[in-house]
Amino acid sequence: MQTNPTPPYNSLVAVGDSFTEGMSDLLPDGSYRGWADLLAGRMAAAAPGFRYANLAVRGKLIGQIVDEQVDVAAAMGADVITLVGGLNDTLRPKCDMGRVRGLLTEAVERLAPACKQLVLMRSPGRQGPVLERFRPRMEELFNVVEALAERHGALVVDLYGAPSLADPRLWDVDRLHLTPEGHRRVAEAVWQTLGYDPEDTEWRTPLPATLPPGWGARRVADVRFARQHLLPWIGRRLTGRSSGDGLPPKRPDLLPYEGPTA
Repeated sequence: MQTNPTPPYNSLVAVGDSFTEGMSDLLPDGSYRGWADLLAGRMAAAAPGFRYANLAVRGKLIGQIVDEQVDVAAAMGADVITLVGGLNDTLRPKCDMGRVRGLLTEAVERLAPACKQLVLMRSPGRQGPVLERFRPRMEELFNVVEALAERHGALVVDLYGAPSLADPRLWDVDRLHLTPEGHRRVAEAVWQTLGYDPEDTEWRTPLPATLPPGWGARRVADVRFARQHLLPWIGRRLTGRSSGDGLPPKRPDLLPYEGPTA
């Protein structure tokens, strides 16, 4: 069977927050890998001299992404730019969706002309009460993403509509970030959206069914989650702090990529 020619992409810049930084795909040295690194590795294997930058920092709101990352990314002149932002805003108790819409529009208007292909996403959502509480805001954000993509010729990767990525088993114990397998599936989704030949045609397919944990195990997990993740998260919200305060971008320079490909 004849395959499609490899898309002529020689560089990638990733813009965003913890999702793009790669939490919770933890490497042995304590750093995070994530879908963007995996994608860059695969693109690099198809294009000698491929260059990659990842400006993402955990905890960033869309206003911070616009102020700190967008102009830097636009100036790099990369073939592909990925932009995922705004979801942290929707999870705040008070969220001005009009402001989020305006800032996301500003980001797209500045990034789309600065690359060959801008990639946006409908972010994945984990099944559970948190998603249900914030679903209206998330879907409003995704409607803006779709409209901006159509207006500016951007691609949209629909992770929100993928049954597999709603499965709690593909989410880390903090219930906010994907597991390594979740990040692998996201990398495959972006890879295919960019026009590369699929390596996994079943990335959307849900995991095989298993018996759910018992009541006691669920309660233990809930208590651990509240103590280790929920309460610190609430504390940062109340004091105006972020998990990314003082952290530099993950990979600030557009340089040849050498790293994991799987």
